Amino acid sequence: MSADGYDHETVERRWQEAWADADVYRTPDDATDPAYVLGMYPYPSGELHMGHVRNYTITDAYARYLRMSGEEVLHPMGWDAFGLPAENAAKERDTNPREWTEECIARMKGQMESMGFGYDWEREITTCEPDYFRWNQWLFSRFHEEGLVSRRDAEVNWCPSCETVLADEQVELEDGVEICWRCDTPVTQRELSQWFLEITRYADELLDAIDGLEGWPDPVRGMQRNWIGRQYGTRLPFEIGEAPGASDEDDTGSTEYGTVEAFTTRADTVFGATFFALAPDHPISETVAEDDPEVRRFVEEEADPEGDEPNGVRTDLTATNPVTGEELPVFVADFVLSDVGTGALMGVPGHDDRDHAFAEKRDVPIEPVVAPVPDDWNPDSGTVPDAPDVSESAFTDDGVLVNSEEYIGLESEAARERITADTEGAEEATQYRLRDWGISRQRYWGTPIPVVHCESCGPVMVPDEDLPVELPEFVNTTGNPLDAAEEWKETTCPDCGAEAERETDTMDTFVDSSWYFLRYVSPDIESAPFDVERANDWMPVDQYVGGIEHAVMHLLYSRFFTKVLADHEGLEHREPFTDYLAQGMVLLDGSKMSKSKGNVVSPQEIVAEYGADTARLFMMQAAQPERDFDWSEEGVRSTHAFLNRLRGMVESFVEDDPDGDDDAVASYVESEIAATVAIATEEYEELTFNRATREAQDLVRTLRQYADYTEPHAETYERGLAAVVRLLAPVAPHLTEELHDELGGEGFVAEADWPDSDADREHAEHRRRLVENTRGDVRDIIEVAGIDDPERIELAVAPDWTYRALEVALESESPNLIGDLMGVEEIREHGDAAADYGQDLQAGREALEPTLAREEERAALESAAWLIEREFDAPVRVVDADPDAGDAEPGRPAIEIVE
Repeated sequence: MSADGYDHETVERRWQEAWADADVYRTPDDATDPAYVLGMYPYPSGELHMGHVRNYTITDAYARYLRMSGEEVLHPMGWDAFGLPAENAAKERDTNPREWTEECIARMKGQMESMGFGYDWEREITTCEPDYFRWNQWLFSRFHEEGLVSRRDAEVNWCPSCETVLADEQVELEDGVEICWRCDTPVTQRELSQWFLEITRYADELLDAIDGLEGWPDPVRGMQRNWIGRQYGTRLPFEIGEAPGASDEDDTGSTEYGTVEAFTTRADTVFGATFFALAPDHPISETVAEDDPEVRRFVEEEADPEGDEPNGVRTDLTATNPVTGEELPVFVADFVLSDVGTGALMGVPGHDDRDHAFAEKRDVPIEPVVAPVPDDWNPDSGTVPDAPDVSESAFTDDGVLVNSEEYIGLESEAARERITADTEGAEEATQYRLRDWGISRQRYWGTPIPVVHCESCGPVMVPDEDLPVELPEFVNTTGNPLDAAEEWKETTCPDCGAEAERETDTMDTFVDSSWYFLRYVSPDIESAPFDVERANDWMPVDQYVGGIEHAVMHLLYSRFFTKVLADHEGLEHREPFTDYLAQGMVLLDGSKMSKSKGNVVSPQEIVAEYGADTARLFMMQAAQPERDFDWSEEGVRSTHAFLNRLRGMVESFVEDDPDGDDDAVASYVESEIAATVAIATEEYEELTFNRATREAQDLVRTLRQYADYTEPHAETYERGLAAVVRLLAPVAPHLTEELHDELGGEGFVAEADWPDSDADREHAEHRRRLVENTRGDVRDIIEVAGIDDPERIELAVAPDWTYRALEVALESESPNLIGDLMGVEEIREHGDAAADYGQDLQAGREALEPTLAREEERAALESAAWLIEREFDAPVRVVDADPDAGDAEPGRPAIEIVE
């Protein structure tokens, strides 16, 4: 330690080495259901960024808190080590992805250790290692055995620059153009044979179980629901053909295309259908485009599914409405998607906003067939509401059918059922936005899919005993490097022994992260991906923390894997994560930190200058974990100064050995210590570290004021310092370890007991509010009256009957509060004073809050009087107010300042 500040580098290194030597963070295999705290493991890019530091400080602080609270804790770390960036980096540097990845891991692990993150490194996993990805392959085989793997041709997103398939979530939209999330190259479409995991088989359970994820944020649960996108509705069959006279191919002058089903959730609006629309890549659209230049130009050049406005082109086709028999014009429209529903829809512009916009643009009729339900409408009256005016906008709610023949007068829900039942070929249907998960990637740095292709046997799974299928040496080539690895590709069929070729696609890296949390439970097991018995004891993850950008796909895939493993591999838990926190971003000047923007603050530079504890504490006190916050150099310096002040207070206490009295001032400080511990503990439980650390900082301020006011009572002051050290230990572990040692604490503070308190939070907050409001009132009076040197300050506590009056007001539900008050004799006997106070209570009734009892209020003011004396340099006396004066109220003593 020094006068200018402590040597954070020496302190941090000393305690990091001590923790490691003592295995402080190791979770023994025989632990019984440890608290499982997990941050999403990082992709090893080589450098920690501020988002990493924030995420991992959150989990580390919570894990440390739980450990000090007596829990066994599982807090592991690993590396999401496969992926295209490493492959691209290796190509650029003429190296190989493995070397690049291992170098990045070594750097990032060193940075994590320098931050003091308390991980059980014995459980470290690296997904690019064969002892991990062999189990990706094993799981793929198990999924295949259970009928959850398929291979089929599919149109995929293709990045020409990365030369690989992109999942939907890896495609971003920029200025209306779909681009690759890695390299910003415009994405094209290709037809390729792909391997799929049939996640849609679990769509209903994945959706229905969301309601039980009570520890997840509502926005994240909403995102999951929307992605699965279940809709109940009706499939209606429309006959498609050319309009009479549009073709000379047969005697009738028309060509039939057959039946096309359209899914709708609003079969009640079928009488309002005025057009039919097909997706640009619907087979009929493609056929029409061959002979119709306008359709071809639209399909190839103009269609923009992501456009702001719906667009389309009319064809010579018509669709026969199966309910009305009416011939509807057929359009090819870009707002119809081939992978949603059937790639076809009936357009009802009177009752759908998008259809309305399209109808206005293409001059299609807009007809109302559903009317709002009048407030006084009686469905048995035989009357029908007036049709709404839909010329300017669609009426999209349910209502009562109008202009709908025999269904007129039915309410929407009943009409949907009747129309579905009455229409030949119609049937109830359920539709999902969720699609099967295409896991094929045409790249090198990923898990090889364990399949060989045999001309006689077709695709054959590699036997378990031959796993893992490892990657060949990396060759810097264009396209798929595995496809160019001829020697590696050549193999024999496991079934018939004939010559065969290995599958050259690798797995989407989301497969790696869909079960990695299970591998931490038993990372060294060689006979299975995880120890089922231990997983059943230790899972699910109690607290999971990660970025909002993974709130859909990663979480959804992890939930899917967990459910499959529960069904087929003996796992007893069907959800992987009990509580989930999506941490906010770290911003700079209001913008997300980004290398491309040149606004990145390096965590290592902050650690070098100020120390890891400063960086950690600043991040945790700046905002609630789920909120974005702006990085502030001034805030960092202020946090560093606070830690130095705390260090100085501990050193001064140890050196000075104070011997003050155990008096009313000490009593107040004791009550603040107890309140701080109680409130901070609740905030740690809720992961609201900003509030927890603020409590500890406020207690430091109180202790400083105490030491400035009088020679402190040694036991009280030491108890306060020890409480602060332990309350800050989860967030600033190095300095608090040092201070714990200086205060004579036994062992590590990281393993110490969490401070105890029986204080009631509500009572403590009432007491604090009373003291702060009173100090503020004194301050205001002195300022307004222009009093420079007060001689004496008196605080008059309100009489008993006013507390009784407030109690009656809080309990009363009568609109005549004055009557209730005057019905109580002990209030009524105070005449005008009671009437005046009653009027005040009536006027401010909506804002009334409970206060301390009168005796508690007086005791609180007496114990806090020293704070007012210290601030205004005048003696303070607490007295009883005149019972009928009316100038003192519960929670607001009367104040007299004598000059």
